[in-house]
Amino acid sequence: MLMFRFAALALTFMTLISASDLPTKKWLNLAAIKTMVAAAEAEAQKRNVQVTICIVDDNGNVLFLQKADGAGITTIQFAQKKARYAALYRRPSKAAADQLAKGEMQIMAFPEIFPNQGGLPIKIDGQTLGGIAASGAASEVDEAIAQAGIDGLLKK
Repeated sequence: MLMFRFAALALTFMTLISASDLPTKKWLNLAAIKTMVAAAEAEAQKRNVQVTICIVDDNGNVLFLQKADGAGITTIQFAQKKARYAALYRRPSKAAADQLAKGEMQIMAFPEIFPNQGGLPIKIDGQTLGGIAASGAASEVDEAIAQAGIDGLLKK
């Protein structure tokens, strides 16, 4: 009986050691999303623009989507595509626009490509947690609104 208890204790200890070797993954929780949205909305109000804001997880799944009353209906899909590109490719959506502007047409063959500025990856400690995008204003303003959302999260 004592040997059985010892074996069970040893097995438990080995399991805990193995589990501690597993990497930990951060994710966007509701508090983080609300913080980013509040900062992005404040930037949009400051610039007096009506935009759609979208936040996706690191796999491109929509976590948050909000269309301002005055934003066009197409901004819903544009914001999603910009955010998804940023999350999946772990770089700003402007990167695809820059490649296309240089004549690199092969970029259009990649899945989930959206060559339009306004989407940014959400990175914490070098890990991409998702993407945030805005759509409805000039592209550089859309990106500034998305950046304000990220800045709001990082300042928290």
